Amino acid sequence: MRKYLVIFILLFSATFVFAQPKKLDGLLKDLKQATEDTNKVSLLLQIERKYFSKDPDSALYYNRLCEKLILKLNAQEYKHGCFHDFVKIYHAKSDYKNALEYCLKSIQVAEQNKNKFQEATSYRAIFNIYHNLKMNDSAVKYALHSIRLTTAIGDTSNIATNYGNLCWLYMDLNQYDKAIDYGIQGVAAGEHYMDTTGLLISINNLALGYLRTSKNEKAVELFTRQYKIGNLVNRARSVRNALVNLATIYYNTANVPALESTAAMLNEYNSADEDIDEKNKCLQYIVNGYNFILQKKFKPAEEQLLAGMKIAETDSITDQLLTIYQTLSKLKFAQQDFLAGNSYENKWDKLNDADNETQLAEYAAELETKYETEKKSDKIRLQEAQLKGKSILNYLLIGAGVGLLIISLLSYRNYQQKNKIQQQRISDLETQQQLTATENVLKGEEQERTRLAKDLHDGLGGMLSGIKYALNTMKGNLIMTPENSQAFERSLDMLDSSIQEMRRVAHNMMPEALVKFGLNTALKDFCNDLNQSGALQVSYQSIGLENEMVEQTTAITIYRIVQELINNTMKHAAAKTAIIQVTKSGSQMAITVEDDGTGFDTAILKQSRGIGWSNIQNRVEFLKGTLDVQSEKEKGTSVHIELNV
Repeated sequence: MRKYLVIFILLFSATFVFAQPKKLDGLLKDLKQATEDTNKVSLLLQIERKYFSKDPDSALYYNRLCEKLILKLNAQEYKHGCFHDFVKIYHAKSDYKNALEYCLKSIQVAEQNKNKFQEATSYRAIFNIYHNLKMNDSAVKYALHSIRLTTAIGDTSNIATNYGNLCWLYMDLNQYDKAIDYGIQGVAAGEHYMDTTGLLISINNLALGYLRTSKNEKAVELFTRQYKIGNLVNRARSVRNALVNLATIYYNTANVPALESTAAMLNEYNSADEDIDEKNKCLQYIVNGYNFILQKKFKPAEEQLLAGMKIAETDSITDQLLTIYQTLSKLKFAQQDFLAGNSYENKWDKLNDADNETQLAEYAAELETKYETEKKSDKIRLQEAQLKGKSILNYLLIGAGVGLLIISLLSYRNYQQKNKIQQQRISDLETQQQLTATENVLKGEEQERTRLAKDLHDGLGGMLSGIKYALNTMKGNLIMTPENSQAFERSLDMLDSSIQEMRRVAHNMMPEALVKFGLNTALKDFCNDLNQSGALQVSYQSIGLENEMVEQTTAITIYRIVQELINNTMKHAAAKTAIIQVTKSGSQMAITVEDDGTGFDTAILKQSRGIGWSNIQNRVEFLKGTLDVQSEKEKGTSVHIELNV
């Protein structure tokens, strides 16, 4: 076996030296000049695969670009490779849900391509996903299916991977004899067929099998080989796995010098990788914690473990978090800090006992359906073969049944459609009824406002003006003391103020300018009055309204909306300035009212029961418009309304 390994390494080294594949920098430079064709697809796949082992996030980015271009070009021949690479990337990131999604896509493409090699590759991946989700029954099914496919097509380049995966699976089932047997076969196949990936998988899993059966010497030998080969082929995942597992063995066997050397190697390896992910950072902290504990440097050991715990808790890295809780518990008990030791022990118990079956079932459901569908398809194909000799009458009966079913479905669909149309008509009638009621209310309100304004202006206004005239006439004929003269003058001033206030109220209830000159002039007068009062500085802008006469009911409704919005601004916003902008283009009208006030949380409008806001909404709905409110505290408020007039 050693002989095969030496030959394999020499052959790989020679290939690596003489083939001289293009480096990543060169590929990235080519990408900048590439045109949108299948050559660019191939280039993106090469870049993604260069990144995969050292920077999964970058690999994911370039594979997404690749997928987008493949779908744009409908480059069917590249789909499986791209989708399967997604599976590997998400698997490496422990994102099994997305890995599962793309694995299903890759199987579909393989079946469309009628490519059994691609199909076998995808089923190997499905097995791994099931295994990671701890659905071991399903994992066994797909492992066996994968082996049958791989054997049937003579795919020798993946035999080692299959054996390595089976080793891993049977370890989790606590069948260590089977696991070790499959691991040995996987290592032999990897060396024989010079399959680097399969060899490293088999070495790693076989070493874990020896480790779990307390055969530490064999495990150390295999992890050391894994480290050397991983370094040679630049497979970061294998290198880190080997170093972390070696460190764990040395910690458990209290081998201080070996652990110190291994920790230093891991720190040096990771320091050269700027894109190291959170999981591997966490593992590095655990190894350093182990190293300091064996050296009896408990304070730095605790610091390292706490740093790892922070990452593991933030990113929900369960396996590493269990290890850290357990190690911190032992450390605290060793320091006789029993309270902290018990606390970490309780955290370990709680996390270890957590029931994840519900979440895992969601991930597995889609695959189970896929698996059952395939079994049903096989049965259907078998039945079709058996039925070929049956009489044509059976086919006619089946056809008639299918036709009857189609007719029934069409009838049911027609019935449903009629119900839907009828329901829509009812809904439209209800909406129309609501709009009619709103219209009547608004018209009645405006008619009452007009009547009151006329009564105030013509009736009460005329009376007050007559009284003022009579008093002014009497003034010249009366002899009064200076004190009475001053009181008389004050009464006349108060009467003047009352007449002005009455006219202001009448004007607000129904501005004369709105009736005589239209919406644009009325809004200008409204803004001028506000500016003169000093209550609020308002800037008014209109576009497309100069020569337009808006229908009176619509004009009054819009005027009331703007009036109510400005009243709200003065009451609640503590604003200094406001802008009113009205734009009309064809049958479209847009109204914007903005202020520089205190602003508010727009969520409160949903619970608002204020009459003013309710009036604004009713008027906008009456005009079949849309209303949008944008506001932030201390940043003012903007209300935008769009109408069809």
